[in-house]
Amino acid sequence: MLVRSRGSRYIMTMTSRNHNLKIALAQLNPVVGDLSVNAALLQEARAEAARAGADIVVAGELFVTGYPPEDLVLKRSFVARTRVVIDDLVALTADGGPALIFGAPFVEGGQLYNSVIAADGGQMAVRHKHHLPNYAVFDEKRLFSAGPMPEPVDLRGVLVGLPVCEDIWFPDVSAHLHAAGAELLISPNGSPFERGKHTKRLDHARARARETGLPLIYVNQFGGQDELVFDGGSFIIGSDGEVVVQAPVWTSHIATTDWQNNDAGWTCMSQSLVPAPGDLAQIYQAAVLGLRDYVNKNRFPGVLLGLSGGIDSAICAAMAVDALGAEQVHAVMLPSRYTSQSSLDDAAACATALGIRLDTVPITPPVDAVESVLSDMFVGTNSDITEENIQSRLRGTLLMAVSNKFGSMVVTTGNKSEVSVGYATLYGDMNGGYNPIKDIYKTEVFDLARWRNQNVPAGGLGPGGVVIPETIIDKPPSAELRPDQKDEDSLPPYEVLDDILFCLVEDELGVDEIIARGHESDIVRRIEHLLYISEYKRRQAAPGAKIGARNFGRDRRYPITNGFRDALTR
Repeated sequence: MLVRSRGSRYIMTMTSRNHNLKIALAQLNPVVGDLSVNAALLQEARAEAARAGADIVVAGELFVTGYPPEDLVLKRSFVARTRVVIDDLVALTADGGPALIFGAPFVEGGQLYNSVIAADGGQMAVRHKHHLPNYAVFDEKRLFSAGPMPEPVDLRGVLVGLPVCEDIWFPDVSAHLHAAGAELLISPNGSPFERGKHTKRLDHARARARETGLPLIYVNQFGGQDELVFDGGSFIIGSDGEVVVQAPVWTSHIATTDWQNNDAGWTCMSQSLVPAPGDLAQIYQAAVLGLRDYVNKNRFPGVLLGLSGGIDSAICAAMAVDALGAEQVHAVMLPSRYTSQSSLDDAAACATALGIRLDTVPITPPVDAVESVLSDMFVGTNSDITEENIQSRLRGTLLMAVSNKFGSMVVTTGNKSEVSVGYATLYGDMNGGYNPIKDIYKTEVFDLARWRNQNVPAGGLGPGGVVIPETIIDKPPSAELRPDQKDEDSLPPYEVLDDILFCLVEDELGVDEIIARGHESDIVRRIEHLLYISEYKRRQAAPGAKIGARNFGRDRRYPITNGFRDALTR
């Protein structure tokens, strides 16, 4: 059982030895800030696990508040309400059912910690996260105090070590727990998705298991939270460092596992390995999950997007249908005098294939009206990007008007290549509440379109077969804002552009290093310049799912006012 001693310290007394356990991994989708919803999710998971005979149920990091709660935890009333929910969940375990392990912010000694609660028999033990990440998307050091090296907790007769997320990325916490007598490591996590992240998690977990000789249970969060998406993928590593249980990714899941204790220590007797999908499937599902949860958790009735006949809006339409269902997706074609018949046909074919509503609202009359009222001021000047942007901004205005009238959220459709170099119009095609492809390069958009035409993502609500017409994929990309316009009129081919951008953004390489890869010097310098001068646009852009290692906003935070150019510092 659990008892309280010495002020506000919570410890657990030793109970009789246990030689068999059932431990449930509760991979759940909390809502940040919705304490009652999250508590209900955990109670439902506990009830389901109890029916399967579970002794212990484990949820993720800061589960009660949802992860990451950001500055919500600086609000005293929020932390106070969180404590009430913690106490209610602890009291729930007095019924003799499964013990609970879950994350929550916790105040002790006047300090706020990122903590893990072990609750059983109506009592609790509390341990605090030791390593606070303060890089990339994480800034926990400004929110929480670092806890001391945690001691094991005696839960159901087992000495359990409770390293929290980042704690298993370093050897010291697990080594301390092992030296203190821990027999099993259970790690609640809030680890967001990015390319290659799951392999990194496994590598660190394997290292901790092999170093300590202890099995490790890793429970990760699932779901979308603003720009972050959590893929789940919880797992169990044996004491030899081998994976014995791998839960599915991109879904809520409760895995109840059987454990036995013998002379060699605790062993997971369950064997269940659900293979992860391929890279393109993971990227697509991350974008879909991010959009779905952003719409649903913010209670939008559906989404609206401009369907131009181009590949970016087509892939976003497909993602929206897979996320929400065709009935919640409304497309609008906004043709100008420069819109080709093929674009009109392609937009119609895409909408038909996806089963979504498509309205057509010509923009030539309002464009003519705006140009007319500006004609006196613009007399003697040549038509240029100004007139192109009038078209784009009127499209944005019309989409926002429809959104205001009917309540659907506008999905904006600029890919990472365009977002990087400012090839998008502020208050025009950048209008919108969420951008599912914001962190996906143009070359990847083409790959994803081909993949989606051959696959329906797990849990996707859209139809099978070709949903993005091949004519959209095959034609040269164009904004169609002037006669015969092509993207490559002002940008290098996307294969070249994306490699340069990946070097500049993801790898932070210098200009000379990129030129050494075989790129032309003038092109590299120009792209670097465009990247820097477009920062002000990105600060005003809609959020979008983090896919890569360096997304704009949470990961890559550059100054808007920035006189540095690598090309000029030689």
